[in-house]
Amino acid sequence: MNPHAAQPTSLPALVTSLWRNRELIGQMTKRDVVGRYQGSAMGLAWSFFNPVFMLVVYTFVFSEIFKSRWGGVGATDSKTQFALVLFVGMIVLSLFSEVLNRAPGLILSNANYVKKVVFPIEILPVVAMGATLFHGLISLGVLLAAFVIFNGYLHWTAVFLPLVLLPLVILTTGLAWMLASLGVFLRDVGQFIGIVTTVLMFLSPVFYPVTAVPERFRPFIMAQPLTFIIEQAREVLIWGHLPNWIGLGIYTLAAIAMAWAGYAWFQKTRKGFADVL
Repeated sequence: MNPHAAQPTSLPALVTSLWRNRELIGQMTKRDVVGRYQGSAMGLAWSFFNPVFMLVVYTFVFSEIFKSRWGGVGATDSKTQFALVLFVGMIVLSLFSEVLNRAPGLILSNANYVKKVVFPIEILPVVAMGATLFHGLISLGVLLAAFVIFNGYLHWTAVFLPLVLLPLVILTTGLAWMLASLGVFLRDVGQFIGIVTTVLMFLSPVFYPVTAVPERFRPFIMAQPLTFIIEQAREVLIWGHLPNWIGLGIYTLAAIAMAWAGYAWFQKTRKGFADVL
């Protein structure tokens, strides 16, 4: 394969590439997950104990020290409710920020795939998303178990969570394609995106409900990509409400457009990777 040759950028080409390389994506995702804990005595068990530890810390700090309560529709005065609601936001935030923080270095850290091996480098952001989804599922399992332990039940609407998260997964993958390309040519992108994801953590309703934001600032909070998904995840997991189907439909269409744009940008610029690396 000529690394300088033009690559297909169409939406069908994107779907075809993912389907054709699905086994390779699965193998590399497994390697990524296992490699993260390589050499540690507990290995993959850390993927379980990390979210458990964080949930315990959140529960103690916010219920015993800050005596926090979550206002808004469906809120209760449970001492642990704030921790559970906050943990939902943290899971969504981690799904988004972990992939984007890794994206600018994906090609740089796998330069051999660009230079020496016939390899579909467009799957690297997808592999990063797959590994992040694995850890997100572990955290979600911890959250659901904690919800049952604290409340004695689980809302049936939790089954809609995959549909709620799917648009964010698509959007994040599209952004990862774009950042992976930009990271090759502009090494400062990795530093910049770390600042952006940190800012988004505080500009998203992770630690506070949207209703706590002053009216004049609320449109800005609602406009950023995490707010809607965090709120919808809480609706189906914590409050037991059905998701906003119209909103999810619009978000999904926008996410697909972003994913296509990111993929097209990656394919258009990849012919310059070998020269820079």
